[in-house]
Amino acid sequence: MTQLIEDYALIGDLQTAALVGRNGSIDWLCLPRFDSAACFAALLGDEENGHWRVAPAGAGTCTRRAYRENTLILESLWETRSGTVKVTDFMPQRDEAPDLVRIVEGISGTVSMRSTLRLRFDYGNIVPWMRRTDGHRVAVAGPDAVWLRTEPEERVKTWGQQFSTCSSFDVSEGEKVAFVLTWHPSHEPQPVFIDPYDALEHSVEDWEEWAACCQYDGPYREAVVRSLITLKALTYAPTGGIVAAPTTSLPEEIGGVRNWDYRFCWLRDSTLTLGALVAAGYLGEAAAWRDWLLRAVAGDPADLQIMYGLSGERRLPESELPWLSGYEGSSPVRIGNEAVEQLQLDVYGEVIDSLYLARSAGLTAKPHAWNLQLSLLGFLESTWREPDEGLWEVRGPRRHFVHSKVMTWVAADRAVRTLEEHPTLHGDAARWRAMRDEVHREVCEKGYDPERNTFTQSYGSTELDAATLLIPRVGFLPPDDPRVIGTVDAVRAELAHDGLIRRYSADGTSVDGLPGGEGAFLVCSFWLVDALRLTGRVKESQELFERLLSLRNDVGLLAEEYDPVAGRQLGNFPQAFSHIGLVGSALALEPDDTAG
Repeated sequence: MTQLIEDYALIGDLQTAALVGRNGSIDWLCLPRFDSAACFAALLGDEENGHWRVAPAGAGTCTRRAYRENTLILESLWETRSGTVKVTDFMPQRDEAPDLVRIVEGISGTVSMRSTLRLRFDYGNIVPWMRRTDGHRVAVAGPDAVWLRTEPEERVKTWGQQFSTCSSFDVSEGEKVAFVLTWHPSHEPQPVFIDPYDALEHSVEDWEEWAACCQYDGPYREAVVRSLITLKALTYAPTGGIVAAPTTSLPEEIGGVRNWDYRFCWLRDSTLTLGALVAAGYLGEAAAWRDWLLRAVAGDPADLQIMYGLSGERRLPESELPWLSGYEGSSPVRIGNEAVEQLQLDVYGEVIDSLYLARSAGLTAKPHAWNLQLSLLGFLESTWREPDEGLWEVRGPRRHFVHSKVMTWVAADRAVRTLEEHPTLHGDAARWRAMRDEVHREVCEKGYDPERNTFTQSYGSTELDAATLLIPRVGFLPPDDPRVIGTVDAVRAELAHDGLIRRYSADGTSVDGLPGGEGAFLVCSFWLVDALRLTGRVKESQELFERLLSLRNDVGLLAEEYDPVAGRQLGNFPQAFSHIGLVGSALALEPDDTAG
């Protein structure tokens, strides 16, 4: 039976990640990278599409679970009639090959354990050939090879059954049994095998040392650190890119078609990501993300994409996997993302704003970064009057989206500020001021509805858009401007779903051109937190923030969306944008602010 999205926890090694269910089953894992084909794909199909469960024989779900404090090491406790056992799941930061470690430890009594490993390469489509070599088991199919080791081997009985590898053993108080799954290219020699217990010790040290660098010490520190650890886990360490989520095709509506691949790096996240990392004290990660950004967007400004691969790859062709039924029947299952071809003018503003923020934060300036920004501005100057697909990647007709125009204003504004703050840089400040003023006038004239006192989603539209909540945050208008306050009130009144905020109206006839609906978009609700705080409604802001914290699952993770009616999370999981929003709002709600 399919588990709820929030029943999963995340483990990872900063190059890929796995989802572990409350029943002890790992139902999603792509090797060797986030965007590689999955070898466990039960999340989007069923057990026959690959999974690995380690649990007491005959047990359902664990009694309780938690991450070891300040780490990404998951500990699940099972209390049975015969005793209690703990399963520790983690992926150590790799030296060579990716490893997945599962350590079973007896806490009391004696518990009979069962492991069922069902490897299915190519997103659950290929059954590998399993053989025994040097006392271990290795599964091979095409380019993939996976080794399964147990320690101590003599304590575990292992056999093949229905194209799976099954193991059984008893564990008593104080005893431990470790499983290690290791991937490598099938044409290469077997990798060096790690010691699982040494790997656990080093992983604890690595994560605790990293978490200790967090400079935020406010009332929401636990939630902030957990979100920062999640963002770190979604970082592809070799390049510094941050994936939007480690999953594909988790639906925005159960049974619907809004199922997208999020295992890529979006430029739209760049400013908020940099802001969160810098504010929390993680300048190294911020610099790595900035450098990834510079490499990815280098080239002709006309070719700027909204997203890139982990290393800056540009081609992300979208296709469907018909052998997977989809999460709870939500099909199609997609890999790749066709939205990469869209024109989204807001990303130019987001890139320029990110580089302005990086310079202001004291990150070492890159010699070519300013010339790149001037090139982007030059292209935007000649293009900003065109319609585009907008922030939300709608698959309907292009429109003049207000958020896209506001971010055009941001691009020109940050260029002017940079020249004012760094007079040695070359550039035409008067030209960018004129552009900034023209954009501002047009947005206020064509993107604002004076009768309803609100900015709209696009020129001439009556629809609203949660992205307009960012208007005071980016400085387009001051928070006390009546148009800002009116927009905040209108979004709350028309886009709220049980107090949580949808991106826009998605009723099957709206701008996105897709059937069906979706849940409340969590980052939009965090934007409302920020907008309420900026407009002086601090108590309401704090109340909404604490409600959003309550929507996290038992290990502190958030998906992309939430369904207030069904009371469950929706969309790809965990979602970087949601956790970036959480960190940003928590840092903004300083203790002295919350008294108002």
